[in-house]
Amino acid sequence: MPSSRTALAAASALAAALCAPLLAAPTASAAPAKYADDFNGDGYRDYAYGGSVTDAGSDGSGTVGVIYGTATGPNGRKQNITQNSAGVPGANEWDDGFGNAMAAADFNRDGYADLAVGVYGEDVGTSKEQGGATIIWGSASGLSGGTTVPNKSPGRYGQMGLDLVTGDFNGDGKPDLALINDHTAHVYVGSFTKSGFSGKVTKLTNDKMFAEHLTAGRVTKDKASDLVVVGGVDGTEHTVTGAWFIRGGSTLTRGKTYKLGTGEDTSWEVDAQIADFNKDGYGDIALGHPNANGAGGVLVWRGGSSGPGSVTRVNQNTAGVSGSMESGDRFGARISVGDVNRDGYPDLAVAAPGEDLDGRADAGAVHILRGSASGLTGSKSQFIDRNTASVPGGLEAGESFGERLRLRDSDRDGHADLFTDYLRLRGHSGGITASGTQQTVWSDFTE
Repeated sequence: MPSSRTALAAASALAAALCAPLLAAPTASAAPAKYADDFNGDGYRDYAYGGSVTDAGSDGSGTVGVIYGTATGPNGRKQNITQNSAGVPGANEWDDGFGNAMAAADFNRDGYADLAVGVYGEDVGTSKEQGGATIIWGSASGLSGGTTVPNKSPGRYGQMGLDLVTGDFNGDGKPDLALINDHTAHVYVGSFTKSGFSGKVTKLTNDKMFAEHLTAGRVTKDKASDLVVVGGVDGTEHTVTGAWFIRGGSTLTRGKTYKLGTGEDTSWEVDAQIADFNKDGYGDIALGHPNANGAGGVLVWRGGSSGPGSVTRVNQNTAGVSGSMESGDRFGARISVGDVNRDGYPDLAVAAPGEDLDGRADAGAVHILRGSASGLTGSKSQFIDRNTASVPGGLEAGESFGERLRLRDSDRDGHADLFTDYLRLRGHSGGITASGTQQTVWSDFTE
């Protein structure tokens, strides 16, 4: 495992890679969970985060932290889950990466959301870093216990669970799971229960794709979720990065591949989200590309009836976007979707953790790009850093403000709030406001 990827997982919980759109929990015999991350079924969204150095402890095995939601937001009971927790498969071992990737859904349709957790560094017998994935089950008391997701491609250094997402990939109304194993996407469609998995696993083989990251959502207008696989497009890690579209349905259909740029790249750094930014009924694929032209950018691969088509680009040279393109800004290092001003159009938070400000290298900043009838543009965009009025602290060299971020409506007022660097900045009709900024105990959690 390259040390750079290990550091990324520890610092920002590659679950950040947790990019699957939330699906409302399907009807069950019990009162159904309203949200796919309501782990205790009380009607409030809960918050799982992983890879925290503090929570992981000295053994470096990894952890999942959970903060349970309340009527006033994410300030309820806190829980830590490791592989030493009762009923969770495996055991804490150095560099397991437990919690590096997570995705929530009501897998067994009992009315309580469950959490799929990647363990990409898990050693299995003599197979070093074979990896794995576990589903931790929801209940009235929250998350507990777990069931191992079967490994259909076991082997040394397969790193199963490097990334994973949920979606309804066959359109039957039930949540499915997609994950990376041996740098290949695998889609699990069928029944998940506490006894195990029964169903079909499709291995999406592509000799030219070295898969590193997944995102899911509805790009076309049919009922099935689609899948986007991000990785190197000549079969190696350090190469030109591409995004490969897989159309969901009763049969998964391999679609187009879009190359993000030319020349050597680092594919595991590309972030991805799917949202209908112009509300035309088709999901657009946003790709945060922090190495584009040395400064970074966001590419929007527009959705259509047969899949993605045209591409638009937004960067710091786009009209309305603050700043200018400078080498090392890493604009697009992290992206997250949410409607911050409640106008019905999804907006996009974009991190630029390498932004130099007032002579302080890599102080970092966050941009909020607005969705509109014209799609994602620089119009009315916002720029937030430690110098923004009412944001606590001050500019510091090397802070990389925004490197961990998420948009999330945490108080059910219809406005997505911005969470970054242990701060919560509220959404309102004018966008993100720093007025009343709150300190939080976490900075990254399930999408």
